[in-house]
Amino acid sequence: MLQTLTLALVLIPCLVIAIVFHEVAHGYVAKLLGDNTASEQGRLTLNPIPHVDPVGTLLVPGMLALFGGPVFGWAKPVPVNQRRLDNPRYGMMAVAAAGPGINFVIAFVAAVLFGLFAPAGVGFGTSETSSMILVDAAGDFRPLTTMLFYSMLINVFLGLFNLLPIPPFDGSHIVGGLLPRSARAQWQKLQQVGMFLLIALIAASWAFGTGWISQFIMPPVEWAMDYYLGVAEFVSGN
Repeated sequence: MLQTLTLALVLIPCLVIAIVFHEVAHGYVAKLLGDNTASEQGRLTLNPIPHVDPVGTLLVPGMLALFGGPVFGWAKPVPVNQRRLDNPRYGMMAVAAAGPGINFVIAFVAAVLFGLFAPAGVGFGTSETSSMILVDAAGDFRPLTTMLFYSMLINVFLGLFNLLPIPPFDGSHIVGGLLPRSARAQWQKLQQVGMFLLIALIAASWAFGTGWISQFIMPPVEWAMDYYLGVAEFVSGN
């Protein structure tokens, strides 16, 4: 129980920062490109409270965790009015790319800090302590190092997951901007039911053990983590 609580205290701040910066990045880029909707509604804030969706941030992840399912959730989307953008088609693509983009930037910053502050001989703990936390050569828990590692992992996963071309993910808006006008209208209609499709896919993966998330997301996540850990190693000089 103590190990679970310790890990939660490390993971929750990383997750909150990743999600909040992701949403604010959408709104900030939209503002730069002519749409002040997020700013007018007070959503360009790093305060996590306005970004909490009672269902997606609290109820759904809590229920999934309770029943042993894959923990999944979402924040309240930052409002973007595509028609107010200077160039609605390409502006929306830029707004969509901003969220994953800031996650990759945060992961890079975490990698640099990991390289600067991680002690020599750092590694995961044993089963007697916790195999999910990082310890130094003496076996002592290193909370900052653990937080920086999971900040890399969470931001990489969140960035790549949102680039999936499945409505309503950011990747679907990028794909929509690349489609010809005739196909774009049909694609935008799909956005309205995208969340239901996503929940159905996750439920099917859980129920039938297809593991589509692991098959499609984990290989690029592992590749990206190797890159960021390489950055950390370069910074550390080891």
